[in-house]
This record gives sequence, C-alpha cells and structure tokens, in this order.
Amino acid sequence: MIKAKDGDFFISDWLRNRNTVEFLGIWESVYNPNFNYGEFDIIKSQAGLNSYRLSVKEWVEKTNAIGLRATTGRYGGSFAHSDIAFEFGMWISAEFKVYLIKEFQRLKEDENDRLKLDWSLQRTLAKVNYHIHTDAIKENLIPTTLSKDKINFVYADEADMLNMALFGTTSKQWRDANPKAGGNIRDTANIEQLVVLSNMESINAVLIHNGLSQSERLTQLNKMAISQMKSLINNISIKKLK
Repeated sequence: MIKAKDGDFFISDWLRNRNTVEFLGIWESVYNPNFNYGEFDIIKSQAGLNSYRLSVKEWVEKTNAIGLRATTGRYGGSFAHSDIAFEFGMWISAEFKVYLIKEFQRLKEDENDRLKLDWSLQRTLAKVNYHIHTDAIKENLIPTTLSKDKINFVYADEADMLNMALFGTTSKQWRDANPKAGGNIRDTANIEQLVVLSNMESINAVLIHNGLSQSERLTQLNKMAISQMKSLINNISIKKLK
C-alpha cells in the first residue's frame, strides 16, 4: 500500500498518531484477550508528541498486539489484519477512503435488497397458500384427472408418482416426447406448478406416514393438484412472482 501511494509514507509516522493508537487499542481489546493495557496506556500518553516514534516491532513487543506484525528477510515487511490495513489505507489516501465508504454502502444496499426480496417472496407464498384453501374455482383444470389404468400402475420412483399426479406423465415419458428439450419436466414447470409440487411433496409424506398405498396416494395427490391449480390460475399474488 505504501509503494502504491505517491510520496513517502512511513508506518512509524502513522503509529505515532494518537487517533491511530486509539483505534489499534480498541481493535486489540475486541480480538486479543492477551493485550497489554498497561503498556498501551503508556504509548497512548506519548502518542502525538513530536519526539515520539514507534515501530511495528516495538508496538507488538510492548503490547502483545496481534493485529500488526513485522518480519525480516527476503519476503519480510509490515503486515496487518484487513481491518487495520483499511484504517491505514484511509490515513494515507482520502480517495481510498471515499471508495471504501462507497463500496460498503453498495454492499449494504445489495444486502437489503436481497432481504426485502426474501421477505416479499415469503409473504407472497404465504398468501398463495392461503388462497389455495379459500379461493373458488376460477379456471379450467390444469392437471387432467387420471384414468384408472394410470392410477393402478405402480411407480417405483416417488418423484415420478408426483410427476404423474401433476403433469400426467413420468419423467421418462416426457423426455421421450421432448427429445430436444433441455433439462427435465420440472425445469419447464411454471411457478404455479412449482408451488403445487412443493405442497404435494409435504402432503405425500403425511400420506405415507398414514400407511396409504401408492395408488391411493396418487389418486388423492392428483385431486389435490387439480384443486390447487384451479385456485392458483388467476391468483394475483402468484402473478407478481413471474
């Protein structure tokens, strides 16, 4: 950071600054249980005097600090925890400080946007689930009522049973009918179908627990898929998710 900055800046000049010493002391008090507060108070009382000088090595030896360290040798130098490096960067460059603040604000805005989106999605899904139970039938059926032959057919894969209840076909049957399509049958589902599918997975677990056979579960899940899709087809809340 020093090499990248025009002009000569020495870490000892930064360390002798009283504000720097106070910052380092607070940082160490948060992260370092072995920090020597006695020596720190002595350094703090002298910081800022024209005759006062302090190196990284002296700071570490006197206070048992862990945020800064100095090493010798070919790859030696002065190193700092990122928190302290940011503080040093803001001291040597006002431009760096401006951009750091700007980036922090951008990240917080992105974080807030994601939190708002998660909250909005959860709230909308809650409304959707409410309407599933209360809305009257508004549109034509989306899933078709299964025939007795399909209901009596045993599906080894539980996922395919759900596919049959909602889409009227198994994953393999769909792939055979759509050889050029990318992904699988669920990748092409719309948001209404995905909401119903999620509900079906939960209900299927309850039906299994109650000891229903697969054909019985398929019949009930198919009826449930039809009822819920009727409710969702013109639901205003679900349209907002698209």
